Amino acid sequence: MSARARLRVADVGPLALLGVRGRPARAALSATGVAIGVATLVAVLGISASSRAQLIAQIDSLGTNLLTVSPSAAFSGQATNLPPTAPAMVARIGPVESDAATSELPDSVYRSRDIPAVNSEAITVEAADTGLLRTVQGRLWAGSFLNAATAHLPAVVLGHDAAAALGVDRAGGRVTVWLGARSFDVVGILEPVTLAPELDRAALVGFPAAHQVLHRLARPSEIYVRADPSSVAAVESVLSATADPASPQNVSVADPADALTARADASAAFASLYLSLGAVALLVGGIGIANVMVIAVLERRGEIGLRRAMGARRIHVGLQFVSEATAISLLGGIAGAVLGALAVAVYAGLRHWSTAIPPVALAGAVGVALAVGAVGGLYPAWRASRLSPAEALRSA
Repeated sequence: MSARARLRVADVGPLALLGVRGRPARAALSATGVAIGVATLVAVLGISASSRAQLIAQIDSLGTNLLTVSPSAAFSGQATNLPPTAPAMVARIGPVESDAATSELPDSVYRSRDIPAVNSEAITVEAADTGLLRTVQGRLWAGSFLNAATAHLPAVVLGHDAAAALGVDRAGGRVTVWLGARSFDVVGILEPVTLAPELDRAALVGFPAAHQVLHRLARPSEIYVRADPSSVAAVESVLSATADPASPQNVSVADPADALTARADASAAFASLYLSLGAVALLVGGIGIANVMVIAVLERRGEIGLRRAMGARRIHVGLQFVSEATAISLLGGIAGAVLGALAVAVYAGLRHWSTAIPPVALAGAVGVALAVGAVGGLYPAWRASRLSPAEALRSA
């Protein structure tokens, strides 16, 4: 009786693969649903991790020691301004390595004077210190930034998006735009500024040009502050009172890196939607395996009856069908993990990111596929184990 009831653990795997090899097309189709679900899970997790890793690396390369000072609304709800002395006062803080102010101007910029005034393309005109590019660690796409000479002249530097909106792709004074009431030479075009994205849609002129050419009273509307990395918290705590000693409550201090990190967290949260879709695809794959295994039980009644007649117990028959369902799901899980990893690598390569696929995502996705296969095979296995030898052989 003990020999009749024996089924070694080492025999379960080969027995499951024997059933899978007997119907390869059906097994492949069943595994496809699981593969799609697993590929979706791995791809979403991998792309999200790669995006976050790229953003964090970018933040680290640019430094987390940039702070921005801007006026906040007063308690009465009225708009406030930074004092004209704010940039000089901020520069006196010991750990401040550099600072640069900008001032939003009420002018508009157009490709030419013939463009209707309403077509401003949402581009802001701002006066800027010549040290702005160094403080925000921006880079030039073309031309040069404002310097001690061009800051006094009708010269403008366009942000990346502003240049695209105006159709400007050359700099160095070879192109002019209509700014305010006269023509300005485009001396430079910026690359996207990661830590100060508001500059991407800005047209920057020098503070002296704002006074002498545009005849504007340019008061600082934002100050970018680069502090010693070891003293960022200390600098942040005194910036408001230093910029406006009379009304520090009207000064807002922000860390642009926090906004980028929050954006990374938001994109990761949004990925949960796609993870849900992958989970649904995986569930559908598990249901497909269950349906196929139920049909297999009906088709293999003779085999089940013969095995029972030769001494196999109910648990052995049930274990055979559960292991076959698990094997199909495992094959689908491995294929899906490979496809998902390839999708992440291709997408990251197109975006010039480094590929980051959490190992736990690969192992977890395959593990979930195994669990789905095992659960999907329980009902067919139960039906197969309930067949008596005589009934199974007679129906065969």
